[in-house]
Amino acid sequence: MNLLIEGLTQKVVIPNGTDKRLVIDNISKNYPVYKIRLDKLYFNDQNDRIATWIAQYKIENNIDKLDSSDRESYNNIIHGFITESNRDAIKKTQTNINMVGQQESGVVLSDGRIIDGNRRFTCLRNIEKETGKTQYFEAVILDYSVENNAKQIKKLELMLQHGVDEKVSYNPIDRLVGIYNDIIETKLLSVEEYAQSVNSIKSDIQLEVEKAELMVDFLEFINAPKQFHLARHFNLADPLKELHTMLKKVKDDDKRDELKNAVFAQFLMQPVPDTTRYVRNIKKIASNNKFLNDFLEEQMEITEKVCEELEKHPKLTNKEINLIRTNEKIKSDFRHSTEKYVNKVDSDTTRNQPIRQAEKAFDSLDLIDTRIIKKLNSEQKDEIREKLDMIEQIVLAIRSELDV
Repeated sequence: MNLLIEGLTQKVVIPNGTDKRLVIDNISKNYPVYKIRLDKLYFNDQNDRIATWIAQYKIENNIDKLDSSDRESYNNIIHGFITESNRDAIKKTQTNINMVGQQESGVVLSDGRIIDGNRRFTCLRNIEKETGKTQYFEAVILDYSVENNAKQIKKLELMLQHGVDEKVSYNPIDRLVGIYNDIIETKLLSVEEYAQSVNSIKSDIQLEVEKAELMVDFLEFINAPKQFHLARHFNLADPLKELHTMLKKVKDDDKRDELKNAVFAQFLMQPVPDTTRYVRNIKKIASNNKFLNDFLEEQMEITEKVCEELEKHPKLTNKEINLIRTNEKIKSDFRHSTEKYVNKVDSDTTRNQPIRQAEKAFDSLDLIDTRIIKKLNSEQKDEIREKLDMIEQIVLAIRSELDV
C-alpha cells in the first residue's frame, strides 16, 4: 500500500493540518503531517538503535534479513527489541503520550516503514493493546523507497536519531555497529557524510570508525565474527576506547598486534569485574617501554591458553563464554601478570619522580627573563630574594641526601 495514495483513499491516513520541517539533500522544506493507523506501519529493521539485537536474531535464526511480509509477526519481533533495548525510555515515553498525546511527529516512507519514531510507535502499539482503542501515529510521509533512496534516507535517519533529546539513550555499541554497517561494510556513507548527518566533526567519526574496526577484530579473535550482541553483552564501549588510545602509543606493529590480542583475550576472560579500569592499568604498562617486552612475552603465553580454549568451542554463545570464564587458572594468571607489571611501572615511576621534578624545576627557572628583574620595584625584588632563599635551602637539602 502507498500511504499517500491508497492510504488517503481508504482514510487510514488523515491529514492533521500541521507541518514538520526537514532537511533532505541540503534543502530545508516543510512537509505535511498525517495521522496514520498503526496497522499500516512497520518498524525499520535498519534502525541503528537496535543494530546488535537485529544481528543477534539473524545469527540465531540463520537468516540474512528479517521477513517483513507478515507485518504483525515482523513488528512483534522488533517491538521486543526496542522494548528490551531501553525499558526505562519506553516507560517514560509511554507515560508522556498517555498524558498529553504524541508531541513530536515522526517520519515514515510511503510503504509504511518508520524512519524516525520507532519508540513512539512502540508506545502507541502498547496503548492500543492495553485500551483496545485504535491509535494513530502522527508523521510526515515521504514518497521514497529504501531501494532507490538509501543514502538520503540513512542521512535523514541519522540527523533525526541524533537529535538532542535522543542522544541520552543511544547505546554506544549499537552506535559502533551502525557506523560499521554504514561506513565500512556497505560504504553507504563516507566518514564526512556521516559526520555531517549527526552534526559532528570528521575526526570524531573517524575515531568511532577505528573503534568499530577494533570491535570487529575482537569478535573475529573469539571466533564470533559479527556477533555484535556479544560486544554489547561484554559492555565493551569504554574498554574499546581505552584499548584504542593504548594502541596508538605503540609504534612497533608486532608489539601492537600482540598487545591487542592479549587485551582481547582478557575481554573474553574478564579477570576482574571492572574491565575498563583493568585495561587502564594495562595502558600504564604499554606506555613504559622498559617493561612492555617482558609483559607481552608473559601475556602471550596466557593468551595462547585462551586460544586453545576457544578451539574447543567452534560456535561461541553466551553459554560457551560463561563456560570458558570458569577457568580460574587463566584468569588468575592474567591478573597476576598485570598486577606484577603495574607494580613495576609504579615503582619505576616513583624512583624517577625526583629526576622529573628536578627537570620541571630547572625548566621553570630557565624560563625567567632576567632582563625584566631590573624593572621590578623593591618589594617585588625582595619577594624574589625570599623565594630564591627557600629554593637554595631545598637544593642544599637534596644535595646532602645525594652525598650520603
